[in-house]
Amino acid sequence: MPKYILGISAFYHDSAAALLKDGDIVAAAQEERFTRKKHDANFPKNAVQYCLDQAGIRVEELDYVAFYDKPILKFDRLMETYLSYAPVGLKSFMKFLPIWLGEKLHTPRILTRELGCKPKNPYIFPEHHESHAASAFYPSPFEEAAVLTMDGVGEWATTSIAVGEGNDLKLTHEIRFPHSLGLLYSAFTYYTGFRVNSGEYKLMGLAPYGEPKYVDLIMDNLIDLKDDGSYRLDMSYFEYAAGLRMTNDKFHNLFGRPNRSPETDIEQFQMDVAASIQKVTEEVVLRTVRFAHETTGKKNLCLAGGVALNCVGNGRILREGPFENVWIQPASGDAGGALGCAQTVWYKLLGNERTVDGRDSQRASLLGPTYGRDEIRAVLTEQDVQFEEYPDENELCTRVAELIADENVIGWFHGPMEFGPRALGARSIIGDARSPSMQSVMNLKIKFRESFRPFAPIVLRDRAHEYFDIRPDQESPYMLIVAPVLEERRKDVGEKKFGIEQLKQLRSDVPAITHVDYSARLQTIDETRTPRLAKMMRKFEELTGSPVLINTSFNIRGEPIVCTPSDALRCFLGTEMDVLVLENFVICRDKLKNPPKIDREKYLSSFALD
Repeated sequence: MPKYILGISAFYHDSAAALLKDGDIVAAAQEERFTRKKHDANFPKNAVQYCLDQAGIRVEELDYVAFYDKPILKFDRLMETYLSYAPVGLKSFMKFLPIWLGEKLHTPRILTRELGCKPKNPYIFPEHHESHAASAFYPSPFEEAAVLTMDGVGEWATTSIAVGEGNDLKLTHEIRFPHSLGLLYSAFTYYTGFRVNSGEYKLMGLAPYGEPKYVDLIMDNLIDLKDDGSYRLDMSYFEYAAGLRMTNDKFHNLFGRPNRSPETDIEQFQMDVAASIQKVTEEVVLRTVRFAHETTGKKNLCLAGGVALNCVGNGRILREGPFENVWIQPASGDAGGALGCAQTVWYKLLGNERTVDGRDSQRASLLGPTYGRDEIRAVLTEQDVQFEEYPDENELCTRVAELIADENVIGWFHGPMEFGPRALGARSIIGDARSPSMQSVMNLKIKFRESFRPFAPIVLRDRAHEYFDIRPDQESPYMLIVAPVLEERRKDVGEKKFGIEQLKQLRSDVPAITHVDYSARLQTIDETRTPRLAKMMRKFEELTGSPVLINTSFNIRGEPIVCTPSDALRCFLGTEMDVLVLENFVICRDKLKNPPKIDREKYLSSFALD
């Protein structure tokens, strides 16, 4: 009889579920995709049901259910922290205590209530960083590796190093709360006016517009960084340990002004602050990586935790770090913990053998729901939407390639939904990277988001080294690495501009995906992982000579990535997207009988802005 193991992350940020059958990944998904509530932290009942349906089983058939951290240890940390800071933080303490006493200390009871019954065996609770590390090592293509986890905080750990060998994974070093690189970065996210736990990638995208003027100020006052990557924060500048804010007046006085209010204009000051904390973060990560290499002696490195989504830092690890190979969990945040805790049960608790074949076992992270032609046709018919149907895949790919070459913006919906925060070619918005206007058009008319935000390229894997500074054999299938655009692809911009004015300067022959520092967060595409997308890109290359396209997530600002055909159609009709491709169906806006009037404010009001 096969063994089924369900992993769950919930109650804090990005709830998710993942299911294993005899160690193989059956399915994984985030709850937000079903509820349409971004970063939904509630129990992932829809994601759990999807996983069970995908395997064709009921809850009663689950052998194990694992939860991604130990709630009792987290409660211990919270209580000890509040007692240490008392009477400061009383307001925060009074807010958190009823929640914990009422629910979170009783996670087994909640799991049973939400699942409807107990699994065959007792619930398993690995530690938070153990779940992260497992999600990075066990699906990786390495027999042995050092594993680095960096995030805000789990129970106590904020940075940890582990060693993975075969089916064994041992945590060897850790830094503990309140000293946290992830929370330091989040403090600056808050200070520059973005939302904590969702705006960190905006801070990273803003950094290249600024100058790192405040690096010394940060290093001299906020963080005491050692050569081995260990560090301590001066907590007198922060309130996150026991308060309701990330930073305090002492922090604001250090930089000479208060935090920026959300939705107000971004000034050069915030750009310089972003550049500074980004540089500090990269330095901490690089020192930690070198220490991990020195202490473990491994040639391979696996990364997980929220800091592993800092793809600028990841790029520097690849180029400047001591490891020969690096693999990063595509769902590095809390959602990935659902996968990691399930794999901890299979490999570490049950002692099952682990085999590797040179490729990761993440299945391109395309682990979510898929939808058939009949379902899609029914949605289009119900909405009275005019469409073209292409039963032949070659004809479909040729048609889409031609539309992109004509500078149409395409909503691309195909196959299983992605697991993790990145759109990887299943739920994507695609455009021509050669277009000088595409970056601003997609930001303002499609995504409804800040104009400074960069877009990422997708590039055919065998051509990637002709555009970006990577090895010819290097792949980046999960869009987790930033690489420089090659010198020969760059253009002379003339007089140096500053701030947002830099957007007006075309920096390469693929300007829509070249950031102001000549970098790009690239995803490599090939026929083994995303065959239909690769085929379409080959057609585009035949037409234009270019193997590079824009790829951004199929959603607007404040909305989770689309999951269903109905989600995709709603997003298409609510924006100025030109074409929607739903599997083999093509819907062109200019051929709709009654094209809807775009009511941007009405559509935006459907979602909580982040």
